[in-house]
Amino acid sequence: MENKPCRRVFTETLLELALSDPSIVALANDSIGSVTLGEFVERLPEQYIEVGIAEQNMVGIGAGMALAGMKPFVCAPACFLSMRSAEQVKVDVAYSEANVKLIGVSGGVSYGALGSTHHSVQDLALMRAIPGMTVILPCDNRQTRAITRQLVAYDGPVYMRVGRGAVEDVYLEERDFAIGKAVTLLDGHDLTIIAAGETVSIALKAGKELQTLGYAARVLDMHTIKPIDREAIVTAARETKGIITIEEHSVHGGLGAAVAEITAVECPVRQRIIGIPDEPAVHGSSAEIFRHYGLTVNNLVANALELLQLSLRG
Repeated sequence: MENKPCRRVFTETLLELALSDPSIVALANDSIGSVTLGEFVERLPEQYIEVGIAEQNMVGIGAGMALAGMKPFVCAPACFLSMRSAEQVKVDVAYSEANVKLIGVSGGVSYGALGSTHHSVQDLALMRAIPGMTVILPCDNRQTRAITRQLVAYDGPVYMRVGRGAVEDVYLEERDFAIGKAVTLLDGHDLTIIAAGETVSIALKAGKELQTLGYAARVLDMHTIKPIDREAIVTAARETKGIITIEEHSVHGGLGAAVAEITAVECPVRQRIIGIPDEPAVHGSSAEIFRHYGLTVNNLVANALELLQLSLRG
């Protein structure tokens, strides 16, 4: 499969579905280019609403349309969709149980050089704390396509975050993905690496590197942050010597925190959380920012080896 940005795969898939389902509508905040809705607007102008730079209104309109029986997909840069419209997401969408799909594009540090105003590294913490909200991070084109198809039939509020640039394939063939169910990419008994979104490919490469060093790493694609796969996490905690999480998000409140909340109560285990520290994230390309904060294969392997050494000491 040609490597594309997941945001483009999302809009291509949404257009395919909307052509045969007039209840599907897309909304955007003066961001047709950013969210790659150009062809959708050209072919289905009557199923598109341009709201302008008014994210709060956009979410409210989406909630109203959902309560009227439509299937709105509210699309915007993740940094603005999550933070500017937090109250509307909480009240109009989640509290009202409106069937709105919130699609945050260019998530994490995708905007790179635009800096902290455009980084969305608190969105997962916010969204997963809202009752009734499902939170999903697809990792590649095939997963994005499969989950987008599911979202049309999935009843209830969803926040799905995708990145900006082209991504590598994690999955080499089409398959189904169950919302709320992790995928085991590698199985092993020494330690577990859990990732979501664009860090999944990093985790998989690190797991394979650890195999060459003689260690059996379990790698989980935790594409659904909420409801998270508690069973997979508890099983990993019981069967391996430690857990490392890696995420394009603050170390506070994201994937690592969600995993720790479960293991702390059900099965305490050594854990390390690799992500963005408690500071305004630096400027630079996505790759530069990943290297700066250690969201890399080398750093993940180094942390895994340290964790394994600690486990040997008891």
